[in-house]
Amino acid sequence: MNKNLARELINAGVHFGHGISRWNPKMAPFIFTKRGNIHIIDVRKTLSGLLIARKLLTEVVSSGKDVLFVGTKRQAQKAVQVVAEKCGMHYVSQRWLGGTLTNFRTIRSRLQRLEELEAMQENGELESESKKQASRLKREMRKIKSNLEGIRNLSRLPGAVVVVDARKECIALREARKLGIATVGILDTDSDPDAVDVAIAANDDSIRAIELLLNELADAVATGKTMVSARQEQAPRPPKRVRSKRPALARAKEPEGETVAASTTEETPTEGEESASQETEQQA
Repeated sequence: MNKNLARELINAGVHFGHGISRWNPKMAPFIFTKRGNIHIIDVRKTLSGLLIARKLLTEVVSSGKDVLFVGTKRQAQKAVQVVAEKCGMHYVSQRWLGGTLTNFRTIRSRLQRLEELEAMQENGELESESKKQASRLKREMRKIKSNLEGIRNLSRLPGAVVVVDARKECIALREARKLGIATVGILDTDSDPDAVDVAIAANDDSIRAIELLLNELADAVATGKTMVSARQEQAPRPPKRVRSKRPALARAKEPEGETVAASTTEETPTEGEESASQETEQQA
């Protein structure tokens, strides 16, 4: 499997790095050699990082958490959206708004505003507004939708963040690190591998390479979901509680017993009453 995957990665041009003048010295362990003025990435390092990232995402998803895919550069926008929708996760492909993770409550309020505007459009309330007001509300709705459509169903913080190009998505990585969220990054030779928890050294400008790597990560997410569903099916179901009719019958008979006991106590005299009656008879 690794040989076939390595061949596919090479065919996709995943091993082509940036020019020598643009390299980051921290990426030296991931570089195989130089060809002309271009660094060549070691595909074995790429495979190693990919396998570690797959294992991490499988564990995160199997524990019940979500994954957020981030890729706002032109080469990664479509691939990020397609892969995230394929595995049923969340994505940011247009613009990373500052505070998307660290100020998550405000982001959720903006999504609620989007739902309100869409409800107004469906009910026809926007048409009843003036042209200027309706145009302003429609522009606001389009802006929120373009920026936050991918995280519309994200009701809590994700368990992992996958980014394409760590230099481009540095703000997202800083927010994830601040909150202790695991990060996976596709890094080229000009990036800093210390910015992510798991680094996948690869050409982050090749559309084919990005699609291939993200599809592998999406398969890991699907595996984690399968583990969750299998665990739920194997979990023992609690036994059904069968109500007994005896306690109800006993409770129904309790008042009758009380009345019988009360009547018997009233009818039978006590020893003191018997002796008092005998004394009165003798005095008489």
